[in-house]
Amino acid sequence: MFTNTGLKRALLFLTFSFTSYFASAQFNQSAIENRIRPDSSLTNEVHFNFYNFNYVRNYEYTNDFHDGYTLYGTQLQPQIVYYAHPNLAITAGAFIRKDFGRNGVTDAKPLFSLKYHKRNLTLVFGSLEGGIQHKYIEPLYDFERTITTPIEYGTQLLVERKKFSLDAWIAWQKMIYTGEAAKEEIIGGLSTETFLLKTDDWKLSIPAQFLAFHQGGQIDVLKEIPISTVFNGATGLKLHKDINTNIKQVYTDNYIAVYKDFSPTKRRAYEGGFGLWLNAGVESKWGSLVASYWKGNNFISIKGMPLYESVSSNLYTNGLKQSGRNIVSLRYAYQKELIPHLYLDVRFEPHIDLDHTDKQLQFNHSFFLTYKQDFKLFKVKK
Repeated sequence: MFTNTGLKRALLFLTFSFTSYFASAQFNQSAIENRIRPDSSLTNEVHFNFYNFNYVRNYEYTNDFHDGYTLYGTQLQPQIVYYAHPNLAITAGAFIRKDFGRNGVTDAKPLFSLKYHKRNLTLVFGSLEGGIQHKYIEPLYDFERTITTPIEYGTQLLVERKKFSLDAWIAWQKMIYTGEAAKEEIIGGLSTETFLLKTDDWKLSIPAQFLAFHQGGQIDVLKEIPISTVFNGATGLKLHKDINTNIKQVYTDNYIAVYKDFSPTKRRAYEGGFGLWLNAGVESKWGSLVASYWKGNNFISIKGMPLYESVSSNLYTNGLKQSGRNIVSLRYAYQKELIPHLYLDVRFEPHIDLDHTDKQLQFNHSFFLTYKQDFKLFKVKK
């Protein structure tokens, strides 16, 4: 049996051993994504798109920056899709979330979108291809939001070329009417990847990402609350090598992340900060293994995982400040399509806070089961 100290040493050894040879920022999320696009072969057809995401995500945490709790439940996103034109799809449906152990439905929202697609460009208005589909790194966008807040409404422009991709979007989080005791809230961002090298075996690219959040408005009655504008950004270098044996791929995704408070009146603990996000991983027939190191300094995130921030949002330590954050993690995921349209995703993600090595090993683990399928209903006669 490992002692607690032995477990920490073993994790550190494995993490830095893998960092020496392999690399990756996050797991493949494609099985959880659900993108609906115009299709010229389906023009004038009406389809039923069914998406079901089942989740168990448990945090065995006892630290000051991320609470320990469990999320356990299911989501449904049934949608009717009308392929009105070779370049246009219209969708309408609903988002329903049910957390087990609670009475009633946890959350319910309408879904509606217009999607225009031509060549390499897609324009979305309404419910966006949002959440993890933006492909932000974890310190900028917490994977947990796939469970808690996956729906975004606004406008989105997507460009998907062979050596360049872009996702530019804006989402209206809170709209207000005249005289309301609330502030309007807007968030938007951009995520790009530019390939310097792209062959069958090698891929070298430069990613660039940013998020901006604004809270303000001119028609609310809360004039004592000042305007707030916050920025997060990240850029780096990615190198991927396909092997196509039992080891499918090795790769390295490394970023520098920044935080800046542009508010006229500074109210947050820090006005600016940065973080270094280094990753190492390998994809194989036995699963994916990722080693990560986060070094943060005065870093505050708009939508990122609380674990990486320098200011705590925990229930009992809310507002606690720690300028420097040093976290090492070794994460494993097993992902498989069990039968057509049904996807299994199991994850185990331990970490060590290097600034508190006296604390026990922390970890979270997840179990996801996703079913998604498209059914043709009928064709509209012209």
